[in-house]
Parts: sequence; structure tokens; C-alpha cells
Amino acid sequence: MTADLAAPLGQLEGNEHTRIAVHQVPDLAWVEAHLPRLQAHLRDHGAILLRGLPVDLDLFNRVTETIGGALLTYTERSTPRSAVAGNIYTSTEYPPAESIPMHNENSYSANWPARLFFLCDTAAATGGATPIADSRAMFRRLPEDLRARFAGGVAYTRAFREGLGLTWQEAFQTDDRAVVEEYCARNGQTLEWTDEGLRTRHVRPSFVDEPHTGETVWFNQANLFHVSSLGEEVSEALLELYPEADLPRNAYFADGSPILDADLATIREVYDEVSYAFPWQPGDVMVINNMLHAHGREPFTGKRRILVAMTG
Repeated sequence: MTADLAAPLGQLEGNEHTRIAVHQVPDLAWVEAHLPRLQAHLRDHGAILLRGLPVDLDLFNRVTETIGGALLTYTERSTPRSAVAGNIYTSTEYPPAESIPMHNENSYSANWPARLFFLCDTAAATGGATPIADSRAMFRRLPEDLRARFAGGVAYTRAFREGLGLTWQEAFQTDDRAVVEEYCARNGQTLEWTDEGLRTRHVRPSFVDEPHTGETVWFNQANLFHVSSLGEEVSEALLELYPEADLPRNAYFADGSPILDADLATIREVYDEVSYAFPWQPGDVMVINNMLHAHGREPFTGKRRILVAMTG
């Protein structure tokens, strides 16, 4: 089979800010034949949906490796996931009634995946979409004064303890404190061992220039890490039980000053404006360029199983 490089790359769906190219895909051979155009679209535009494939873990693994190369291990974890097969994981295991805020995967870390692959194993009865948002549109639409306040970056703080969020052993996938210390030193994180576990702090950029397009992208997880993302009731309860330094995670401006509630509200509002969501169908494989698109999760009812793989 030979790819027709002049053929249009799928049916574009979305809105004026965020679009995804949707393809009806018969088999792996089609992916292999059209690989140059698929990769070009991911580099330039950022999101494709391969529709019509069967739910098959081996096929998903082969599609992922064909497009993105070797699968990455999920390290420096911030949410609960389970390994399914090799480096294929469940999506974040939060209760169905909760939404997951928009974010660029692992943008809080010095090591983030270039490509994300999502496989719909089981679609929810209602809801459960994985909305995406163009990070370039996000940056353009945020107010200039807000961008100026975030210019120094975001400080991420984490406190690991048994029974509240992830333990440091789960987050760093090791029981060896020396391994954690070496990782933090190598990646610009300060750490403090405590009686309960571990505290870490580091600063990462709020926005960066995406290397292929040269465009500036909003690339951080301030809105997700900030304690307010848990909702007013939960965040107030945590602050009553623990000092701020012992919250499982939080976000500040780079100088340690608090991020304004109004700024966080604006970020969430703009994400709502630019994001696009589609209903999952079993077998769907969505691929996104992690720097060009953020993603989240809508609440759902019924059973839902979305699997995730990441590549460099």
C-alpha cells in the first residue's frame, strides 16, 4: 500500500480554536502507509483520532510504537494509575463524578512525553469525554497582564505521606531514598524528608516556545496542582487538617507568592472557551502532541475504561 500524500488528512472536527483530524482506519497497514502525513499533522496541528480499529492491546501498542516510537514509563507520578501491559496504563483513576482539569501531561516535570495515545476500551454510559484544548490558542486568549504575572514560572509543591494522595514510593517508583534524592537533584527540585514522608518544591515555566512551530504555548499545571482544583469543600477541609506546606500538592508563583483566585478562574474560563470534546467509541485511538494540546476528563456515569501510552 502506498500513501497518497496529496490526499486530505482526515475530516477536521472541533471549533474555531481546537481541531482534531478524524480518520476511518481499517488496520495497522493504513497507519504505516500514511505515517508521514500523520506525523506531520501532529507536529503542525497537534491532534488526530483514529477510528474504526478493534479494541486490542497488542494492536494499540503497535500503533503507538509506529507513530511515536518506544513507550515511556510513567515516572514522577502525580495521580493514581495502574499498569495494564508493559508501559500501557489506565487513565487517572479518579471517581466518576469528578472532572479532571485541563493540563499538558507532566508539564510540572522537567521530563514530559512528546506524544500521548489514548485507547477507548469501554465508553461511558454518559459523559466521560477527554476534551482537548489548543495550547497556542490558550496562550493567545489569556489576558496580557495575567501572562505577565506568570512570566517567572510556576512553583510546584508536593507533600507525600501515607494515606493522603500518593506516597513518595508510588510517585517516584522506588523505595530507595538515594534514588529520589538523585532524581530531584538532577531535575532542579529541592526536597525535605519529614516524619510523615517527603516534601518537594521546584519551579517550571508557565509558557514556552514549541520548537517545531515556534509558537508560544501555555504549558503548565498551575490550575490542576492548585489546591482550589479540588473544590471549595475539599480544599477547605484539607487546610483545616494540615498546614499549607503539607498539602499533597499546590502551586504558587515562582517567588512563592499565592496565585490569585481571579487568575485561576480566568485560566479555567479560557480553557472552557477553547476546548473541544467528542464522545468516545470503543476502539478509538486519539493521539495528541503534548505541547500543542492540553487534555482533561469530563465526569461520567457507567463503566469507562480509557488506556494511555506515552512516547518521547
